[in-house]
Amino acid sequence: MVSTEAVAALVERIAERRAGVGDPRALVGELRRALVLVPLVGGGLWTAELGGVRWVCGFTDEAALARFAKARDGGDGQVSGREWEFAEIRGARLLDEVIPAMGVPAGVAVNIADPDGSMLFPPVVGIVPEAVAVDVGAVDADAGARDGGRGR
Repeated sequence: MVSTEAVAALVERIAERRAGVGDPRALVGELRRALVLVPLVGGGLWTAELGGVRWVCGFTDEAALARFAKARDGGDGQVSGREWEFAEIRGARLLDEVIPAMGVPAGVAVNIADPDGSMLFPPVVGIVPEAVAVDVGAVDADAGARDGGRGR
């Protein structure tokens, strides 16, 4: 079962960022500490593609996953009877192991069925390992410009 304390902290940090306050690093830290529920399909993690990024969809609790399942099963109030299997995965493992192993630009989308409580963790430096971050060139260029082109 997902730790309610870790989930509450992640949900709180998401709410802060959506309100335009809070520390983005604290938000990433809470995701790293939290166990999230990730739906399984065909022996792998359920993902979605949007904007050239593959998103691993994670949920903070079974209720959030159920809202997603309902929307995916038609969203018309009808119960399809489909059972959604899921895995509990620590956010740090998603960011440090799963995302790099995907071989494509990938991030984590949390609670995507909750318009007021969702959050995207894109494949950028500070969230995913630098080796798979899509903005690593831009970060290197910025660092070079700040130090007069001498490099890091």
